[in-house]
Amino acid sequence: VQLQASGGGLVQAGDSLRLSCTSSKRTSSNNAVGWFRQAPGKTRDFVATINWSGNRSSYADSVKGRFTISRDNAKNMVYLQMNSLKPEDTAIYYCAVARAAWASTSGSDYQYWGQGTLVTVSS
Repeated sequence: VQLQASGGGLVQAGDSLRLSCTSSKRTSSNNAVGWFRQAPGKTRDFVATINWSGNRSSYADSVKGRFTISRDNAKNMVYLQMNSLKPEDTAIYYCAVARAAWASTSGSDYQYWGQGTLVTVSS
């Protein structure tokens, strides 16, 4: 399974962005999909995850209430709507397909990773 994240860019604090993640196979339609991010010089952190059907999701405390994860299995797409962006949201954002229909916040639950898209939020 190949994943491609897109939609990143340079925005100002308070702006919004929507990231997209597309997969090469419909396999991901049966699996949870997550978003992670890695800021310069920091470890990769969990951002959000959504189950296979799209009716269950989980968020990191740092993005709760600002970010929304969603998916369209018919299009093999997963989205991350990011509102009220802050400079501390600056990072490379990665999408990943989990091993099961639901996944935790741990990166070890995910087996396929995309290349990432850079989000830069200026103050």
